[in-house]
Amino acid sequence: MAGKRLGKQTIKLQNPPSIVSTAVIAGPKEGEGPLRLYFDAIIDDEMWGEKSWERAESKLVRETFGRILNKAGKAPSEINYIIAGDLLNQCIASTFGLRESEIPFFGVFGACSTMAESLSLGAMLIDGGFADNVVAITSSHFCSAERQFRFPLELGTQRTPTSQWTVTASGGALLSSEGSGPYITHVTTGKIVDMGIKDANNMGAAMAPAAADTIYAHFQDTGYAPERYDLIVTGDLGAVGKSICEDLLKREGYYMGGVYNDCGIMIFDRRKQDVHAGGSGCGCSASVFSGYIYQEMKKGNLNKVLFVATGALLSPASSQQGESIPGIAHAVAVSRTLS
Repeated sequence: MAGKRLGKQTIKLQNPPSIVSTAVIAGPKEGEGPLRLYFDAIIDDEMWGEKSWERAESKLVRETFGRILNKAGKAPSEINYIIAGDLLNQCIASTFGLRESEIPFFGVFGACSTMAESLSLGAMLIDGGFADNVVAITSSHFCSAERQFRFPLELGTQRTPTSQWTVTASGGALLSSEGSGPYITHVTTGKIVDMGIKDANNMGAAMAPAAADTIYAHFQDTGYAPERYDLIVTGDLGAVGKSICEDLLKREGYYMGGVYNDCGIMIFDRRKQDVHAGGSGCGCSASVFSGYIYQEMKKGNLNKVLFVATGALLSPASSQQGESIPGIAHAVAVSRTLS
């Protein structure tokens, strides 16, 4: 009998895993943003010495993974599983970046929700007694994403006001059965929500209903209210999607107030950086979580956080066939202590 379940979509972990180390390597534009001091490294250019943007993204994953292990003092042989994914076809940034690790590997695809999905699955593996150490990691790259999903950069295509800037970054975390926290205490798994949005330049509107649905489910399953958390953060709805998400939750009686923010808004300065509605991409929420959120929790400035990464489940093939853009959002509740 599933005794750890709360309601329909949430589980409460009986043996909450500790996040023992994180790492973030970010791109040059991200390094000019307000969270630059929370990144472990900032690369000088998008190619990073490689022959293609895709190879550069794989290098981001590989180097970030190495930093996660070094900061935790762990050898690759001590890691039971890697859970990783990205935006590229067949998740090649993750698989090529980690192919030499010789560690059991789960490749997952949740679009920009991949970090929360990976953390969810890693936490459940540890809570279930199937692993002691799991690395959850993901990445995105502005140039590789534009080439795959939108237009060649050489065209200099004008971007719409609702469009978002795919973050160039890799972020990841090591979860362990031992450690002093922060701890993942709850996992709320999202459902696919499709409101018929077809505009690939308006990801915020496509993903916002899924974010609101998962946050609502978390509150309903647990009985918690927004006031429980110091920060509820979606990733990465941007300015357009954040406003929609707030309105949808308000209809259900939940007023997010000052505790709610979005990774796509936090990572860039929209007044000074030309990112239109904000940031997006797997690396957006991963870098904000693994950088800003984790470090602020370790300092004691944040005690309880609900991290809700969001994803748009489209592909070039689905867009070319006129399909709508389904959304997904997964949530993990993180607590600085278990008291």
